[in-house]
Amino acid sequence: MGTRVDGKIAIVTGSGSVGNGIGNGKAAALVYAREGANVVVSDLNLESAEETRNLIEKEGGDCIVVQADVSNSKECENLVSKTIEQYGRVDILHNNVGIEIPGGIQEISEDDWDKTLSVNLKSVFLMCKFTLPYMQKQGSGSIVNISSINGIRTLPALSGPYGASKAGMIALTREIAVEYASNGIRANCVLPGMMNTPFVKAALTEAWGGDIQEMINLRDAMCPTGKQGESWDVAHAALFLASDESKYITGTTLVVDGALTSSVKTN
Repeated sequence: MGTRVDGKIAIVTGSGSVGNGIGNGKAAALVYAREGANVVVSDLNLESAEETRNLIEKEGGDCIVVQADVSNSKECENLVSKTIEQYGRVDILHNNVGIEIPGGIQEISEDDWDKTLSVNLKSVFLMCKFTLPYMQKQGSGSIVNISSINGIRTLPALSGPYGASKAGMIALTREIAVEYASNGIRANCVLPGMMNTPFVKAALTEAWGGDIQEMINLRDAMCPTGKQGESWDVAHAALFLASDESKYITGTTLVVDGALTSSVKTN
C-alpha cells in the first residue's frame, strides 16, 4: 500500500465495469485505495459497484458503495451527502461516467444526442455542483474529469455527441479551475486515447458485430506504440492529478494516448 493520497476521501463515479475485467473507473478506485484513500464507489449498476468494493476490501482498503444515476440531480446530491455522512469530507472527485453512441450527424437521433450529453457532460456539472461547496469549506480539493482525445480530434469511428460532450468536459473543467483556484481547489482533465477496456470491447461488440479481436488488432495498429493503452494507464495519470504532487497544476489536460494525437496516422 502506498501513501500518495493517504487519508483522503475519493468519490469515483462509474467505478464498476461493463462486463469482465478492469475498466477505467474500477482501476481508478483501486489505485486510490492502494495509495491510502477511503473510496466511495458509485455506479448505476449496483452489482458491478459491489465487485469493485470487494476488490478494495480484499486488499485492506476502506470503501462504501452508493448506487447512483449521475445524470440525475437528486441522485448526485445523495451521493455527495452519503460521502459526507460517512467520512465528513471529500478531497477527490473523479468523474468517470460515459457512454458512446456511434454515428454521424444524420444517423444520431435527438434522443441519442440528449442522452449522451446528459450522461457524459451534465453528470460532471451536477457532481461538481454538489461537491464544490464542501471543498470550498475545507479550502482544498482535486477534481479529475475523464474526457477523451475525441474532445480535441476526430477519430475514425464517428460520434458527434460523444466528441461534443468530451470537448465540453474540457471547457467545463477549465472554467471550474479558474473560478475555484483561490479556494485551493484544482480541476483537471485526463484525455485517454485508444484503450483496451471492457467498455470498449462491449461497444465494439455492439457496433462492430464481427471478429472483436480483429477490431482490437486494427485499433492497436492505429497507435504509434503498436498497442492500445490499459485502464491502469488512465488511473495512474488520474492519481497524479488527484495527489498533492500536482498541487500547482489546474485547468489543464493530460493526454494519455501513446502519442496518437501527435501522429498524422489516423487509420
